[in-house]
Amino acid sequence: MAVKWTGGHSSPILCLNASQEGLVASGAEGGDLMVWGEDGTPLGHKRFQGADDVTSVLFSPSCPTKLYASHGETISLLDVRSLKGSLDHFHVNEEEINCLSLNETENLLASADDSGAIKILDLQNKKVSRSLKRHSNICSSVAFRPQRPQSLVSCGLDMQVMLWNLQKARPLWITNLQEDETEEMESPQSPGQLLNPALAHSVSVASCGNIFSCGAEDGKVRIFRVVGVKCEQELGFKGHTLGVSQVCFLPESYMLLTGGNDGKIMLWDVSSEVEKKQKSPTKHTHRKKTKKAAYTKQGRNTHALVTDEEEHGKILPKLSVEHGEKVNWLLSTKMKGYQNILVADQTSSVSVYPLKAF
Repeated sequence: MAVKWTGGHSSPILCLNASQEGLVASGAEGGDLMVWGEDGTPLGHKRFQGADDVTSVLFSPSCPTKLYASHGETISLLDVRSLKGSLDHFHVNEEEINCLSLNETENLLASADDSGAIKILDLQNKKVSRSLKRHSNICSSVAFRPQRPQSLVSCGLDMQVMLWNLQKARPLWITNLQEDETEEMESPQSPGQLLNPALAHSVSVASCGNIFSCGAEDGKVRIFRVVGVKCEQELGFKGHTLGVSQVCFLPESYMLLTGGNDGKIMLWDVSSEVEKKQKSPTKHTHRKKTKKAAYTKQGRNTHALVTDEEEHGKILPKLSVEHGEKVNWLLSTKMKGYQNILVADQTSSVSVYPLKAF
């Protein structure tokens, strides 16, 4: 089912990104970076000095020939038409960078690293404007919120998810994912999964800017809504049998792609839940309490407020693909007029799945 792009890397691919003009960049172990055409033709290759893994790549939306790449503790700015030299490079993080995010106005670049710090780089002045230090372990993922260039969300291996506003040095809101698991210990899930700590691996914000998702090691996908200066968990569901390594909202929708250490890729439609709760916030609070009651009193019929699927903690995926390899990075992008899923895994090739049916 998947088309494989080969001939670019010789080591596992760790990250992917696509430009608005259809170019794809991939970063791999050992300092390798590739740029591909939308048909999978390798167009350019670079190996960074020091051979640090390329952990995140990011095209500039306003200037699609500009590409940011993190390798080790360094961020390089490249011109994809000529990858030999770097246009600029920044060494602002003290430990290996795991994720880059650019805000909508493209004046700020966030880089999350192994120390748990998030550095906010002012691209106009070429200096750090904020250093956000609240994660007590590796900060695995960071994402600016669309339509809100001063706001971002982050998650880490300290099991915490945070909402930040850059006017403050402290997070506006923090939740510990392990704590929400203990509240649901009587949830009818397989016992083995509850033992996995909820180390948070990936966050993705929907185009509306108010809904975001987090994937964690406990196999659970969580959907949050930003309400003012705090967040509320809208949904929590499991489809993966191992940790969720990647979450990715499709553009302009509430369709969510997830990838796992179980080698599965799933597509979920959370729009009905999100929109239902947008329309009736009072019912939302009531339903949330009833849902928790349903977990502790499993025999009780509460179908008036909780659907069968929700009562058993089940939301069913619209699509499930047995990819077969642990997913390192997931991306949804339009190529040749069609939406496609691009996957990086433990191999040296990029897998492409067409989403023509959606």
